[in-house]
Amino acid sequence: MLSEQVPSVNDHRDGPRDECGVFGIYGPERDVARLAYFALFALQHRGQESAGIATAPQGGYIMAIRDQGLVSQVFDEHKLRSLIGDLAIGHVRYSTTGSSAWENTQPIVRDDRRTLALAHNGNLINAVQLHTELRGRDVPFSSTSDSEIIAALLATHPAPRIEDAVADVLPRLKGAFSTVVMTEDSVVAFRDPHGLRPLALGKINDGAGRPAWCVASESCAFDLIGARYEREIEPGEVVILTEGGMESRIVAPAQRRAFCVFEYIYFARPDSRMAGTVLQAARARMGERLWHEAPVDADLVIPVPDSGNAAARGLARAAGLPQDDGFIKNRYVARTFIQPGQELRRQGLRLKFNPLPEVVAGKRLIVVDDSIVRGNTMPEIVKMLRDAGATEVHVRISSPPIKHPCHYGIDMSTREEMIAHERTVEEVAEVLGADSLHYLSLEGVYEAVGTDRGAHCDACFSGEYPLEGTEDANGKFAFEGAVELPLVRA
Repeated sequence: MLSEQVPSVNDHRDGPRDECGVFGIYGPERDVARLAYFALFALQHRGQESAGIATAPQGGYIMAIRDQGLVSQVFDEHKLRSLIGDLAIGHVRYSTTGSSAWENTQPIVRDDRRTLALAHNGNLINAVQLHTELRGRDVPFSSTSDSEIIAALLATHPAPRIEDAVADVLPRLKGAFSTVVMTEDSVVAFRDPHGLRPLALGKINDGAGRPAWCVASESCAFDLIGARYEREIEPGEVVILTEGGMESRIVAPAQRRAFCVFEYIYFARPDSRMAGTVLQAARARMGERLWHEAPVDADLVIPVPDSGNAAARGLARAAGLPQDDGFIKNRYVARTFIQPGQELRRQGLRLKFNPLPEVVAGKRLIVVDDSIVRGNTMPEIVKMLRDAGATEVHVRISSPPIKHPCHYGIDMSTREEMIAHERTVEEVAEVLGADSLHYLSLEGVYEAVGTDRGAHCDACFSGEYPLEGTEDANGKFAFEGAVELPLVRA
């Protein structure tokens, strides 16, 4: 029974696992390693398994430091000072193809026909075919990540200029790929023709030297390093950052845009902007739509912190109800490597959230969160609130039911693991132990975002994958055992 599962201390969310974040900068006369560090710090929410930065002096050698752990765990002052140069790229990872191992950390560095470093957010759905082709050419691999396939294709390409290699390789890649590549004298960023994963262009013009161009998965990274958000990088676009400035070319025009709608709901930081939308405001509007779709007699609105905060504010405002913090969140638990004993594990979420009886006792509650996938923690949240004295618990989720896996760079679990798989909303509410449950409709999501469904991917909700052949794609561990990994770290 899903309601009887005991969540891991590190598995406190009912939402999907995170994905990856990328950053790149061409910034002569600037401390590019430090700028990359703080940009990755801003993107930490997109991946917590590993982090890495690669730098190069103009025309010099590429240096890289990467390891498992958070940005603040991987880097210190000594390491940052050793990463000298005028160019830098960085990466934070959650594994979506290939296991969580040091060999799969990024940026990937390859030295074939050309030397390059690469960082990638997304997932290739034709990775197996491309991997087979490259192995047939005796191209070696040192990881089990599909990101190294892109790196190998570019590093072994005969074109003298990296941008020409990218222009030739990009149309051969199928799936989601927001990618930054660094050579000894340029940073190149490119995005898949459907624009599935985000990628933005920024510019630092602080008077400290000539302007520096940069790219990042989200605009919040620009805010932290003093860069100005310029625009989104277009689907199928290649942006080249060199000593001469910024150049752009469209090499694979999109037939159909398919930006991930879940970025608006869950993944991106609320202070980021995507496609002209400020996500904090959009998520509040999702809460408003939740109330209009499913009003209920209640006394108090509480969010599941921090994922439900914005939608809870919007719902409370629309309902004219008070909002309060029903939980105190311990913000230092998520990365603990000390697992509790079984008795403590049975208390599960108390390691992460502690309910406040003084706030919830005797109240009819509306509990707001942004998503449920496996349903392994929401039953514990409902039980904690009842144990704290809540008389009713009505659960409101600011996304539709998730019923289908993502093949484009988000670890959504399998259909069979999803709580909404082959269950009605009423049956899910019973498993959760809630008095009622309502998911925001897909129409409500698009109304709140103020965007057109035809330009987005919502396959995790609808099962309608925008790319042909998606459901035949390789699994997360497709290349495990297919390569001989080095016994020591290079």
